[in-house]
Amino acid sequence: MSINTISPSTGKSIFAHPGVFPADLPAILTTASDAFTTYRKTTLAQRKTWILAALEHLARMKETLCEELTAQMGRPAAFAGVEIDTMRKRADYMLGIAETALGDMKGQDEEGFKRWTSQEPVGPVLIVSAWNFPYLITINTIVPALLAGCPVLLKPSPQTPLVADRFLDAFAAASLPAGVFQVLHTGTLETVQQAAQHPSVQQVCFTGSTAGGLAMKKATVDRVVGVNLELGGKDPAYVRADADLKWTAANIVDGAVFNSGQSCCAIERVYVHADVHDAFVAELQKELEGYKLGDPADKATTVGPVISATAVKAITAQVDDALSKGAVDATPANASFQSLPATGSYVAPRLLTNVNHSMDVMTVETFGPIIPVMKVGSDEEAVALMNDSEYGLTASIWTRDVARGEEIGEDVEAGTLFVNRADCPNPDLAWVGWKNSGLGCTLGPRGFDAFVKLRSHHIRLTHG
Repeated sequence: MSINTISPSTGKSIFAHPGVFPADLPAILTTASDAFTTYRKTTLAQRKTWILAALEHLARMKETLCEELTAQMGRPAAFAGVEIDTMRKRADYMLGIAETALGDMKGQDEEGFKRWTSQEPVGPVLIVSAWNFPYLITINTIVPALLAGCPVLLKPSPQTPLVADRFLDAFAAASLPAGVFQVLHTGTLETVQQAAQHPSVQQVCFTGSTAGGLAMKKATVDRVVGVNLELGGKDPAYVRADADLKWTAANIVDGAVFNSGQSCCAIERVYVHADVHDAFVAELQKELEGYKLGDPADKATTVGPVISATAVKAITAQVDDALSKGAVDATPANASFQSLPATGSYVAPRLLTNVNHSMDVMTVETFGPIIPVMKVGSDEEAVALMNDSEYGLTASIWTRDVARGEEIGEDVEAGTLFVNRADCPNPDLAWVGWKNSGLGCTLGPRGFDAFVKLRSHHIRLTHG
């Protein structure tokens, strides 16, 4: 079985990568289970040493990693290094808090007794990663899992298989014990579901679509096993009448268009107070005029292709649906948006006004560089519309009155509330989705929770 990776910038096959067969799974999973018996007894200090050595190996390969990212998923070369640098910052944060996050919890004092609760590794962990930020998404789980004492089975996206290979090389170079980190290259959901059903796997972490997450959850329905899901979003932004319009427009365009809009926490719908609606749309247009759509290998490119021809069709269908229902195309006459490259999966950024919630572009995840703007008359109307969604990953409020922004945010249904910021998962804060955007969390001190089980110790010091 092989995985064929198609370049989103050319539409041509980059390479065929060897994959695993379902028949290979029992041996791979047994290896992970066997590795757990010894790895769980290693010290936290030793685990940190292995992880740091692996990170240093990846750092030395930064230029290669960036080139491979651009080739595999089409991110412009000018931005490829941001993910590699951010990955290291996240890993360093988790390494820094591991001793406290994984430490024992002391019980109440009682004469003649010792009592505490320890955090023990759950066992082998199946991590199903995604292609859109493959290093960041993967590091969110493999570092806390390995620090906790859990072997990892990483299933990468078929679109970015080299990411998993680079992690494998890094841990081999770091002399991580055999079987503690393995890779499952497969393009079939059935193979991944079989892995999740195996008794060796004690935790499943999935990042991807809501439909894919539900499929993984169903795969474990007959087992008592943890499932962590990081799923889709339809993240809203609300621009109040008192916002700094030029500055806000720059941030919202970046939050909507970066990575060609292919972020689970990208801004996908914008509500603007009627008093500043027209002026704000004008600022968005000015901002979009400075973007350049084109070949991601060109360092001047700021918007590359989307991931596939299928994605192009889905995004285009949302735009067409909106226009057929009365939306207005307010996209500026940016020359690079008018002449798409002859090959590849390109979608030009589009700015749409006069939109409403009868349109898919305001209710269905887009995962593309589309900015739909809807006029609202009050804070209350904005909040009601922001909450009118099956998703709840992030939401942002843009205002000079920060206290009012926080107050409004208390009524918004989202796992992360931003005021005057967007699309910025910080490593010290829990990354969590509400509603159909997720289950469990990554990052922050609670990002270790999925990889430990609790044991209470109640020791009488005397007898008789």
